[in-house]
Amino acid sequence: MTKQQNPASAPLHMPFGSYCETLALRARETPEKVALRDDAGELTWAQLHDRVERIAARLAETGLERGQSVAILGTSSINYALVFLAAVRAGGVAAPLTTSASPAQLEGMATDSGAKHLFIDRAKTTELGDGFLPDLTHIILDEELDAWMAPEGTQAPSHDPQPGDPFNIIYSSGTTGTPKGIVHSHAMRWTQFATTGASYLDAGIEPVSLASTPLYSNTTMVAFLPVMLAGGTVNIMGKFKTVDWLATAQRFNVNVTMLVPVQYQRLMDEPRFDEFDLSALQLKYCTSAPFSAELKRQVLDRMPGALIEIYSMTEGGVVCLLYAHEFPDKLHTVGRPSPGSVLKVLDDNDNEVPVGEPGNLVGWSHTMMSGYKNQPGKTQEGYWKDPETGDIWQRMGDIGRVDADGFVELVGRAKDMIISGGFNIFPSDLEAELEKDSRVAEAAVIGVPSEQWGETPLGFVRLAEGVETSEVPDILGTVNGSVGKTQRLSALHAIDEMPRSHIGKLLKTELRAIVACKS
Repeated sequence: MTKQQNPASAPLHMPFGSYCETLALRARETPEKVALRDDAGELTWAQLHDRVERIAARLAETGLERGQSVAILGTSSINYALVFLAAVRAGGVAAPLTTSASPAQLEGMATDSGAKHLFIDRAKTTELGDGFLPDLTHIILDEELDAWMAPEGTQAPSHDPQPGDPFNIIYSSGTTGTPKGIVHSHAMRWTQFATTGASYLDAGIEPVSLASTPLYSNTTMVAFLPVMLAGGTVNIMGKFKTVDWLATAQRFNVNVTMLVPVQYQRLMDEPRFDEFDLSALQLKYCTSAPFSAELKRQVLDRMPGALIEIYSMTEGGVVCLLYAHEFPDKLHTVGRPSPGSVLKVLDDNDNEVPVGEPGNLVGWSHTMMSGYKNQPGKTQEGYWKDPETGDIWQRMGDIGRVDADGFVELVGRAKDMIISGGFNIFPSDLEAELEKDSRVAEAAVIGVPSEQWGETPLGFVRLAEGVETSEVPDILGTVNGSVGKTQRLSALHAIDEMPRSHIGKLLKTELRAIVACKS
């Protein structure tokens, strides 16, 4: 991208700024331009600004205090995005809740957030029942929002956000108990996304993005917040469907998107993929789950524009970027630390390891969370303190190695590492070996208890189309013949579909539950 500065990007080059003042500026600059679009309609920038002000004003009238959360629960839509932005405009904190969570988890999140308002869509209200969170003020997103907001033209009370003020809470995708609430400050969100928004404008890109992952996910913010700051257009999909995604991208000349690996895979598998014109695409991002080198190659071959993989955590820590279109020989990595990010690889005693050796990743950047909401102990558990400088770093939870060129290769999650007979076994190595077999569409490996070895690796595969389960023993024999004795799989199971979260993360806890049921 060119480094020549576009005058429109000037506010975004400031060290700190107000999201809401910037959005108000964009509404004055291009009032008739489309800002948000979903399956039900669209809003111009002037309409977006008016509605954000009216919702924020009504929040203030109904008791929202500075720094208080506003809970949002439902399918992604224009109204969902408006409430997210209005919560911030009113001096509150956007708290999107995970739709896939259990009722008990949702109650825990809402209570933890401290919200008094719950914006919820009709489908979720019907699912959860009238008795769900009765102490909160309920506003039905898709039925009541227009009537609930303040009258047309109302301006919300002025609000001057400070860098340390909370901007949003993103709840982690916990599988048991109440997920942790990850708090991001205004300064963190500005540092993270103002630079991205400025880069679009400085490169001459008027961003038109397609957001097809849920707005409760931190992943989706990449296709939402920087595009808003740049005065672009965000197309919001309530549910990802391959043909709908392709048709939307073609119809509205989408040039920026964020997809998780499973979405890229589904697009590559879509029989009608080549019927659609995606020539407007300039920037494709990917994050949130392992992105195989082979899938990256397919995306590079079949989809236009740059492909950028982002490796980080919602909590912060290091941010690595892989410009896959520039480094086709590094597709097995997640790239190098971005400017302003630092990475260390430590052994189990927190000593740095040599280049090329695997170890525990810890990272530091300017985009670190403020902490877990109401959980200072859990916050501290995730930190590593540099003994020389006293700086606080984030433990990334991954095991990885750095090559001589500075590219980072992930070899597994720390909690997923298998220790068998005293040897460390990385599931990703075995998964990669399984996926070399053309009969395997997708693979996952977990550790299971073993009386002889302590733990032993066990594999799951989703077979390629047309492959019979009778071939699984041969696949097992092939992979075990190609790895060391300590790495051999104890068993291999074929399953119809890998269990994944709504943003495509493989749920190994569910694979362990399958094993528990079989035993």
